[in-house]
Amino acid sequence: MATKKAADHTLYHLSPKGFWKKFRDAVVVNPEISSGLPLASLNRYPQPGSRPEKYATPATKASDPAQNPYWKRDVRRAYPQLSMVTQEELSTYLLQTPEQPQVEAPTDEKSAVPVQKAPAIDLTAAIATITSAKKVYSTSNLPPTPPSSFKRWRPELAPDAPHDPHAYFPMLLVK
Repeated sequence: MATKKAADHTLYHLSPKGFWKKFRDAVVVNPEISSGLPLASLNRYPQPGSRPEKYATPATKASDPAQNPYWKRDVRRAYPQLSMVTQEELSTYLLQTPEQPQVEAPTDEKSAVPVQKAPAIDLTAAIATITSAKKVYSTSNLPPTPPSSFKRWRPELAPDAPHDPHAYFPMLLVK
């Protein structure tokens, strides 16, 4: 028994009746071809626009004007924020040890121990302490240079421009 593999081209489409069917059969090259007009009751059910309920935008935090002020949404004024490190902070960062002290587990007691702030050290004193421990840079260990995509220009003398060999020509060409 052969099964039907192709869809019926007339199943979901309108077909003319009466006089127009006879006219179409006489005029059309292939009378078996579909009209291409879909049956509204079978093609898309329920039909678009036939539902009684109206769409409502779901309420979100962004739709509440009290929780969504304009200054948070205005990306034109989202300027980068500056960050500053003072000389005292820099000196403490330079002298910090790499390992951090362990923090004790929190207790339920309300007696909080005040955090002891490290004494402020002058930046020149911090640099002197670091350089006294070991020599930071030498002729073999130079400081890093900023990266550049351009080759550094070194002046080289170019051949002279054509001129009279006995004339005064003070110009030097450099390439």
